[in-house]
Amino acid sequence: MGSGEEANKPTSLYDSSSQSQPLLLKPPSIEEPNQPDQPESDPTQYLQISYNYGPRPFKDLPFVIFFVFVVLCTFGFGIFSVFHKNSNYSNLSSYKYDLNSNSCARNSTFNGFYESRFDFYALSSSGSVFLKSLIWTLVVTLILSVPICFLLLLSLKHYTKQIVYVSLPFFVVIPIFFNVYWFVACTVSSSCSDAFPLVYRILVLVFVFLIIGIIVWIFVANWHRIELTVKIIGVASDALSKNLGLFVVIPLLTLGLVVYYAPIVVFLVFARLNGKIVPKESNGEYRCVWKQDSWVPAYYTLAILTMLWSLTIMVEAQVYVISGTVAQWYFTKEDAKPRRSIRSSLRHAFGPSSGTVCLSGLLICVVRFVRAVVDSARQEDVPGMVNLVLRCCVKALLSAVDFLNKFTINFVAITGEGYCTSARMTYELLKRNLLSAVFVETVSTRLLAGITFVLSAIYAIVVCAILKGASSMGVYSYVVAVLAWALLIIVLGFFVHVLDNVIETVYVCYAIDRDRGEVYRTEVHEVYSQLPISRNHRPPIAPIAPVV
Repeated sequence: MGSGEEANKPTSLYDSSSQSQPLLLKPPSIEEPNQPDQPESDPTQYLQISYNYGPRPFKDLPFVIFFVFVVLCTFGFGIFSVFHKNSNYSNLSSYKYDLNSNSCARNSTFNGFYESRFDFYALSSSGSVFLKSLIWTLVVTLILSVPICFLLLLSLKHYTKQIVYVSLPFFVVIPIFFNVYWFVACTVSSSCSDAFPLVYRILVLVFVFLIIGIIVWIFVANWHRIELTVKIIGVASDALSKNLGLFVVIPLLTLGLVVYYAPIVVFLVFARLNGKIVPKESNGEYRCVWKQDSWVPAYYTLAILTMLWSLTIMVEAQVYVISGTVAQWYFTKEDAKPRRSIRSSLRHAFGPSSGTVCLSGLLICVVRFVRAVVDSARQEDVPGMVNLVLRCCVKALLSAVDFLNKFTINFVAITGEGYCTSARMTYELLKRNLLSAVFVETVSTRLLAGITFVLSAIYAIVVCAILKGASSMGVYSYVVAVLAWALLIIVLGFFVHVLDNVIETVYVCYAIDRDRGEVYRTEVHEVYSQLPISRNHRPPIAPIAPVV
């Protein structure tokens, strides 16, 4: 590390090791006579865990090579499908079975294309008012979502407690309002009351009230954690406000994924055109059907798996960039500002750590796939004790993988180590030093999700009132309002996703600080030190603040 990094390091209880040592290398122990060997849990063994500013070697390289091979196969067969397409697919309905040749022949008098085009224009003209209102509403919502996100961030940074406590009653009031509103509206409307009998309306009404009661019970049971969660959200909002460039980079990465998806979707469309028209006998009658080439289903499987793996890789890459950027801010002195932190995180994510990101994305993809298979098997209700035990074991294994993977990519972004090393070091770090990771994840995430739901619901109510007062769409105004609510909650969900990753990154950085006996961010230690302590916690040496 260079001199700039030395200036960023706070005072420590221990002498710094030589800079030529590897990042996670244990410092040599000084052997004294008649002294027993140090136990493995001695915190001084792990003083080298910190942000790696130096050059990083490539890790987990076979997985990025395998991913590139899969993508090349997807694009290669996709290009083949484009040039190998059969243009007769769109004219399938014009083919008739010819008894003389025992094959399908085209009927030249067919005029289905013009009929379908006429139907399309007729359909589009009938719904032009609804379509125009929908487009304008979604465009305005998308534009307004940007200042809404920034205002929410600033509010959470300066007025976290007020925002949370003002939003808490709305978590109950808004569901009650919608529940009563739909019941009354459906009862008043003759068409709705005829299609939905009173008994079923009452059952749905009671069911929704039961869900609201469960929400109230959750808040009452976790009320003692609300105050601490408010402080955690405030600290994370302050960290995110110091790295606003993430709100530009992360959407651009998502846009890049969409651009990357576009040719694959085109290949999937053209893959359907690879085949031929053949006669098929059914109940003694022959008709012409489309028969795909035998390789098309396999290509569909390959392309869909490639898209899913690419999606999880992009999600992990975004987490990596967020973690690397926030970690550089954390491990910088409070009166200094890290330079090119986002650029270096991007370079590491798609460079030395690209194999680790691919491996993490593959694990997430496999876990989601196996969980979907287990859930579908449960819905089939297959009897047998062995089947029940296997499902429980698989769920326990998947939960363990999810927990292990949760903070691993944060640790990779900080240290630049490989996946397996980072998973082991993260587990040992958290085990040595405290802490209730579940607390950090669940309470803050639920509070943030509730706040976004409240804001989106209020916005949808305003949109619906404006549409009903300024237009004559009738019931379609509710459809537009629901779509506007969905768009805004997606954008705010992206904001919550970024803030959640900031919370987790600061959590890992705090654990590293605690493990080293140092304090880089005093305000973070004041908050995170109040987290519940693990039963097996061995208190580390008390940290001391850096000398400014």
